[in-house]
Amino acid sequence: MPHSTVFEQTPIDRVRDFWNRRPCNLRHSPEPVGTRAYFDQVRDRKYRVEPHIPAFAEFPRWAGKRVLEIGCGIGTDTVSFASAGAHVTAVDLSEKSIELARQRVELYGLSDRVRFLHANAEQLADHLPGETFDLVYSFGVIHHTPHPQRVMTQVRKLTAPGSTVKIMVYHRYASKVFWIMLTQGYGRFWKLDDLVARHSEAQTGCPVTYSYTRQAAKELVESPGFHATDVFVDHIFPYRIPDYTQYRYVREWYYRWMPAWMFCAMERTLGWHVCVTAEA
Repeated sequence: MPHSTVFEQTPIDRVRDFWNRRPCNLRHSPEPVGTRAYFDQVRDRKYRVEPHIPAFAEFPRWAGKRVLEIGCGIGTDTVSFASAGAHVTAVDLSEKSIELARQRVELYGLSDRVRFLHANAEQLADHLPGETFDLVYSFGVIHHTPHPQRVMTQVRKLTAPGSTVKIMVYHRYASKVFWIMLTQGYGRFWKLDDLVARHSEAQTGCPVTYSYTRQAAKELVESPGFHATDVFVDHIFPYRIPDYTQYRYVREWYYRWMPAWMFCAMERTLGWHVCVTAEA
């Protein structure tokens, strides 16, 4: 479970409004928003910076299968699943995100493989009565809702024996958390939850962000009855922000000298992403 429940009273409207103002990864390309060039660059940038995603998602594995994606954003992984042959139900709380994701799917000629649903994941089963999925996938989303455990309870209702669940949530002991405390917290550890939430995303002010230890992430997924088969930590952002915002990939000086094996080991210890795979 999360270390705190400080966000339980946060209205879900605040969460929706935050992501409507700036959908995740919206500025991952300088090309005009909505063009093929824009969406191609968004995909390339995302998987360059987070190269563990394709291996974790296993897109080709789900060809011909039913995939439920909780928190599709502007559709990068949605298109990857559909392009690999999956039948995707893509859910998001943000209308703006769904609008762009739908436009993207149509542009790629994948509309027959993707169904969009605007919904609060804490009430998801009500929107999909009687349905089950081969894979429920959610990458970096569940920790942004006021009651993550309710989402997992909904997921249990939407799976059957043999279903797979793949969830990524943020890591409590990540180097990013230490960086936030050093540069923004000034030793105010009692404000850790609020500070992590505020600075967890590229745009400051996220109203809800829980963070988890490996064990807590495993418990979150297993509590409704799933069995975790793999839990790992990954992802440290190594690039200089001023260059990155100009679409240049220049590593911070303290990562440039680091051998690849050492950086990989650091990611597996202090990475920002806790990735859990579980079976129903």
